[in-house]
Amino acid sequence: MELHELTIHELLHRLRAGETTSAAITNSVFDRIDAVEGDVHAYITLMRETALTEAERADDRIRKGEIGALTGIPIALKDIFCTKGIRTTCGSRILENFIPPYDATVVERLREAGAIFIGKTNMDEFAMGSSTETSYFGVTRNPWDLDRIPGGSSGGSAAAVAADECIAAIGSDTGGSIRQPAALCGVVGLKPTYGRVSRFGLIAFASSLDQIGPFTKDMEDCAILMNVIAGYDPRESTSVPEKVPDYRSFLGRGIDGWTVGIPKEYLIAGIDPEVEAAVRRAIRVVEGLGARCVEVSLPHTRYCVAVYYIIAPAEACSNLARYDGVKYGFRSAEGRDLLEMYKKTRAAGFGAEVKRRIMIGTYALSSGYYDAYYKKASQVRALIRRDFDEAFGTCDVLMTPTTPTPAFRIGEKTEDPMQMYLSDIFTISTNLAGIPGISVPCGFTEAGLPAGVQFLAGHFQEGRLLQCASAYEKHAQIEKRRPPL
Repeated sequence: MELHELTIHELLHRLRAGETTSAAITNSVFDRIDAVEGDVHAYITLMRETALTEAERADDRIRKGEIGALTGIPIALKDIFCTKGIRTTCGSRILENFIPPYDATVVERLREAGAIFIGKTNMDEFAMGSSTETSYFGVTRNPWDLDRIPGGSSGGSAAAVAADECIAAIGSDTGGSIRQPAALCGVVGLKPTYGRVSRFGLIAFASSLDQIGPFTKDMEDCAILMNVIAGYDPRESTSVPEKVPDYRSFLGRGIDGWTVGIPKEYLIAGIDPEVEAAVRRAIRVVEGLGARCVEVSLPHTRYCVAVYYIIAPAEACSNLARYDGVKYGFRSAEGRDLLEMYKKTRAAGFGAEVKRRIMIGTYALSSGYYDAYYKKASQVRALIRRDFDEAFGTCDVLMTPTTPTPAFRIGEKTEDPMQMYLSDIFTISTNLAGIPGISVPCGFTEAGLPAGVQFLAGHFQEGRLLQCASAYEKHAQIEKRRPPL
């Protein structure tokens, strides 16, 4: 196998044994990028020169016996994280030339662990989308079928991992933006508990929903990255000082005697039959591991999409008010006075989907409508969280499809926002409740498109998720395929 095809743990073993170098791994990744990036378009910004320099420094440290959790490993970053001296666009024209003066906490922690940053990956503009089609910098394509979307909003990160254009990647998840593209691209994607990973330096979409997590090629790599990025950060007000376990210690444990809940609201009419069949096969694997699968109910699930598309746009319109052409980012040169400059800057700087959500959020928060929309949505959100709390009172984890369909064709849903929003119907509730969720590959359709199964657990139970998902991964024996690039 080529070096770019290997996992973090396989490469760390080779680095420690002196069988390869970080420079060789990094060059292998860039050779792969040169070969396929023209088709996939996973990246907005590549950092070739700095990456190769950092790889040489990593090799010096390795020769001295100084090897950390990620020393010498090429990692990609969603272009939503502030990176000191490297432009950070959030997939938007309004930040096309923005260069942050500091690193996000997650970037700092990866850097301290020895990671090599390959580049900044493409994404839906300001993370608002389910297909990576709203990016100002163009569409990312699914490595399994270049006519199809990779999912969103972290589609570039998922596609880069699936196409071996990096060894692993970091994304953000506001309503499924890690788990949904992970499922559609056939990789592992974890959304941690809200507050588990610091959001300092993450460009905000919806501050009560955003969370940061890894994309990896297998469960062991997922645990390695979580060990690095999880933990309390005093600079971030929603970061929780909860003890972080060694997530690798949960790998290889069984789930014999566990109770796994299957929410009846998720396996419903309308789900793609091949996706449903793959998920039901996954359920049988879990039962074969000694777990008892039982039907449970999350009765407020039917309100999740409506609640999300009130709360998320309301928070977005507040967060995006800062982009006014004055402090940083794009400024229209056509304004004759201050007010006209504001209007023309925001009209030209934001794409259609971002403007749509700003308008929805402004309406939901406006005088006379706040109680009817935002306040009521927040109350129903509390009921959604209560549903999960009650389910976890009787179950160790829940198990659901990650997405209702395989990857759809580029352009198929861009003219119908409601159909696009329904792409996240199985992932949104997790963000509303603040609980962790993980998507793991569970097979392929007849057309060769990946499907994913989702495991959910209670607050700060990422270890339990990793235990269950790794047991499933080991015994499911999903065929190892690579995209036909």
